[in-house]
Amino acid sequence: MFAGKVIGHVVATVKTETLVGEKLLLIQPLTWEMQEDGDPLVAMDSVGAGFDELIFYVKAREAAVTVKQVPPVDAAIVGIIDGIELREM
Repeated sequence: MFAGKVIGHVVATVKTETLVGEKLLLIQPLTWEMQEDGDPLVAMDSVGAGFDELIFYVKAREAAVTVKQVPPVDAAIVGIIDGIELREM
C-alpha cells in the first residue's frame, strides 16, 4: 500500500462500461513522511474519499480487484488515513 493525498477529481463523460458510476480522483503520491513522491495519478475511489484527504492506495493488479466487476484501473483508493505514527527503530 502507498500513501497519497486527494488533490482533485476527474470527469470522464465517455469511459469503459465497468467504470460507469465509479468516482475517479486525482491523487498526489506521498512518502509515509508526507513528502511528495512522484507525479500525480488517477485512482478509482472505493471508499468515498474527499478533496484534501490523506488516503492509502494500491497499484497494479491489486487495484483492479477492489470491486466486483474488474475494471481496467492501475490505482485504487482503499482507505482514508486518520493518523500516522512513525517510530524510529
